[in-house]
Amino acid sequence: MSWMKANKKKFCPAKTELLTARFMNRGRRMTYPARTSYTLIPNQKYRRSYRRSSKFSSTLDADSPSLSTLGNFKALPLEIFQMVLEYLPVKDISMLSMVSKTIGSRLINYISTPTGNRRLLRQDFHNPELSGCRKGSSMLEHYKSLGLLLKRCTLLLPTKERLRYIHKILSEISCFKFSGCSDPFHCLGLQCYGVFLQTLTAGWDELECHRVYNFLCELSNLPRRVQAVVGSKPGSARKLELRIRIFCRSVLLNHWIHRSDSAFWLTRILKPWPMVNQARLLYILFGPASNLDGHVVWQKTTDGPADETSLKGLADAIKLLYDTEAKEWTADDVISLLDELAVVPRDWLLENSARLLILCGNNICFTFMASKAVNGRAIELARLVVFLALVCEKDLYCMDWAVKMMQKVCKVFSTSGERNNFLQGVENSFAHIIMDALQSVISGEHDEEDSSFLNLFHLVNAQANFHKEILYLAMSNSM
Repeated sequence: MSWMKANKKKFCPAKTELLTARFMNRGRRMTYPARTSYTLIPNQKYRRSYRRSSKFSSTLDADSPSLSTLGNFKALPLEIFQMVLEYLPVKDISMLSMVSKTIGSRLINYISTPTGNRRLLRQDFHNPELSGCRKGSSMLEHYKSLGLLLKRCTLLLPTKERLRYIHKILSEISCFKFSGCSDPFHCLGLQCYGVFLQTLTAGWDELECHRVYNFLCELSNLPRRVQAVVGSKPGSARKLELRIRIFCRSVLLNHWIHRSDSAFWLTRILKPWPMVNQARLLYILFGPASNLDGHVVWQKTTDGPADETSLKGLADAIKLLYDTEAKEWTADDVISLLDELAVVPRDWLLENSARLLILCGNNICFTFMASKAVNGRAIELARLVVFLALVCEKDLYCMDWAVKMMQKVCKVFSTSGERNNFLQGVENSFAHIIMDALQSVISGEHDEEDSSFLNLFHLVNAQANFHKEILYLAMSNSM
């Protein structure tokens, strides 16, 4: 106490605090290197708050996460950014959409603007100045690129939302609708729509493609329209038949590269219906049609011989369903479909049935004929062999093919008696069919092309060449 009193005048609180702070700091510097453990700051991610004062809430600063993903484009106003897009091809714009989510959203906004709409949603599907292959390929390539652009822009959305958004964009194009175009036969709209959808859905799994098909059916009311044509007399709704044919082929079937994809979509169209309606619908989609207006020609297969071109579409569709890629079809299903098809709209000429079988290929042709042999329809089978020979003669196929096919079918019969009856039926059928043709010539029923006499000529030559091949085969086996 005496010391404090003696030094009372020298005591200064401020100076004391300063000395104390220096001492503490010096102590830290002195003791820090000697510490062997210290407290670590926890490695924890805290939620960043984007709350701003009301003064800045309506503007984005330069460090905003959404602007930072724009890269150098953040220096451009939105209007200038959209002007830059005007100079980029659609393929390049689709590549740009993959840079970041922010750019993708800006591109989606650009598509919805009047400028982007005019540029990307081209609608000159009927322009006579651009007619021809060059116009068609140009338009198809454009919508293929547009499909890729929207595929990438909507990559993070669920399938249903993607479809709704894309439909919202394309809904203004009338030629993309089922009944939106007044002249669908001369319009490229549905073809462009098909290319667009093929690009959009490429690589999607079957469940997603089912959703796409159901979505399209809902938009176009396709099931009800199909019900109307398969439940009425053939040809009574010619315009509706034409629209169904063009819509299904252009939008769903024609643009796929892999056969498995084509088989999937054709199955979606056919499978909901009974077998009889499947055959009618298959004829509407792929049967003979007029070159002038595209309408289905129902009498082509019943009133006279049909050429290969008229039947090739049906044959390709049947081969597609018979392939192993068509998982939902068995061989029996396809053969039953062929049987039903041969009576649409009524019984076909056997020559046309034989020509269709030849176009379908060896496997389908043999399976169809073997089915008749197993089911005791040997007389029908014998007549079919005669017309297979006639088509080979007319269309310049090798006649030994028909002989080898008959030889292969003979092995299906379980007994020699059945086989001999079948062979006898083939000879009787040749005789009856030739006599019928001769009677037609004698009766004077000639047309301008004199087809009755020409048909008799081909039948006689077919029989001669058919038996010549049998003799060659018999002689080669006996030597």
